[in-house]
Amino acid sequence: MLARTLVSRALLSRSTKVAADHVKQAKRNAGHGVWTYRVPPPLPSKRAIYLAEGLGGLCWFWILYHCATEPEHIYGEWPYIDPSTWTDEELGIPPDSEGPLRK
Repeated sequence: MLARTLVSRALLSRSTKVAADHVKQAKRNAGHGVWTYRVPPPLPSKRAIYLAEGLGGLCWFWILYHCATEPEHIYGEWPYIDPSTWTDEELGIPPDSEGPLRK
């Protein structure tokens, strides 16, 4: 009886190992570039560097061109009004002759 149990366990163990071997991937497909450990990663290609520099330059051109030609996006569309020119009525302040502090 003990031998039969040992044989069945050995067969079960062997079949699970074979099944696990078939399930494993032959190649790791992480897609995150080259994996390195304790060494600097490989440098990007010249094409990638030039493409990144070109796209960065295009973005800065777009930003600075629109800041120069359309400054209202930054400063607003309305002229700045000096607050000292506002009247008490425009500010919602009652006249001195009204209210609890009148003489």
